[in-house]
Amino acid sequence: MEHVDAIVIGMGPGGETVASRLLDAGRRVAVAERALIGGECAYYACIPSKVLLRAPEARQEAVEAAGVDTPGLDWPALRDHRDRMIRHLDDSAQVRGYRDRGALVLRGQARVVGRDPWRVSVGEKQVSADHLVVATGSEAVRPPVAGLDELGPARIWTNREATTLTAPPESALVIGGGAVGIELGHFLNRMGAEVTLVQRGPRLLDREEPRLCELIGERFARDGVDVRVGTTVASVARDGSGVLARLDDGRRVRADVVVLASGRRPRADGLGLAELGVDLDRTALGVDERCQAAPGLWGVGDATGRAMFTHVAKYQGRVVADNILGLGRSADYTAVPRVVFSDPEIAAVGLTEERARAQGVDAVTAEVDVPANLARPWTYSIDPEGTLGLVADRASGVLVGAWAFGPLASEWIHTAALAIHARIPVALLADSIPQFPTFNEAYLVALERLNL
Repeated sequence: MEHVDAIVIGMGPGGETVASRLLDAGRRVAVAERALIGGECAYYACIPSKVLLRAPEARQEAVEAAGVDTPGLDWPALRDHRDRMIRHLDDSAQVRGYRDRGALVLRGQARVVGRDPWRVSVGEKQVSADHLVVATGSEAVRPPVAGLDELGPARIWTNREATTLTAPPESALVIGGGAVGIELGHFLNRMGAEVTLVQRGPRLLDREEPRLCELIGERFARDGVDVRVGTTVASVARDGSGVLARLDDGRRVRADVVVLASGRRPRADGLGLAELGVDLDRTALGVDERCQAAPGLWGVGDATGRAMFTHVAKYQGRVVADNILGLGRSADYTAVPRVVFSDPEIAAVGLTEERARAQGVDAVTAEVDVPANLARPWTYSIDPEGTLGLVADRASGVLVGAWAFGPLASEWIHTAALAIHARIPVALLADSIPQFPTFNEAYLVALERLNL
């Protein structure tokens, strides 16, 4: 049996980060992947969805910019670029790359068969290691809808079918009003589909600031997306080449496809860890502040159930690699950005006002209409929109939360993320000099409105 320094199970962004850093440090590493190296993000989620969203976003930017003709949308060209970006679902170059760097690449379903040291079996191959990294990601949740299992992938899509589609449908029913549902609903709407979005909670993005949820709801209404909150899909059935859905309020919706966007579940179960005495948090591998679950056992990314974002997986990968290398590092999730790549973009970081108060914070808030106070939105669009909100702790004089709705919000939310992470005093932030004209100037206006 071959022995290595570390075995990484799951080669999405988190697993790749760990493996690459350990290889760079001269460690002997085995990597196990049952599907494609690069994971869900590279092939079925972050990358293809952002590629697909960019073309209709650019078209809308042209509509809203002065002196530009409205371009057409070339679906075959967009689809071809998407296919290039997802490597035509081929990871052979990645496999060669890791082997060339000295990694032992194992293809297939991994199972942990022993500990002290950790032993992993993949097919006929068995490998042992001092460290085992679980980075097995997550999978789409299938909501309890009657008739769902009777419909095949041609009618029922998860993010996988939606981001690898060959042609946009004429109509779609999206179940779920979180980030995935909003992005996919937004894309399909901009590609000409009639979209109905059903959200069980009281509002879209119901874990975010209510005002932010209101803004995206208003934008969807203007775009013609039929949003139904506080509603669930009771049943679905075949209807010719499409689907007929019955909602719990008695309404019926016909669509070509149903898009499941009702959340994801960690996928740390099924590896054999429980049989070896490792406690799982349902299907997640619970980890401490060092991303450690047990001596020599580490968790990274969605498999841990902690802030299930690609950027968090990569961050945890850096933490785990440093700890394996003896550098000693703890994870801090205080200021994780949360972005929905709609148009305009939605971004948030830290606490909402409600959560801040629930934690005993004497919360002070401010909201700024960005076009009413800045020049940059008017140089960007003839009919601009944008809003920035801040949440501060009166006692400590620092930001604890922020949210934004506007062009490129995914970029300028990082000012707040850094401020929250580093606990930069509001007074110091207000004394900064942002570039003119930029959206980032909105922070100065909002900071001055905080009554600290």
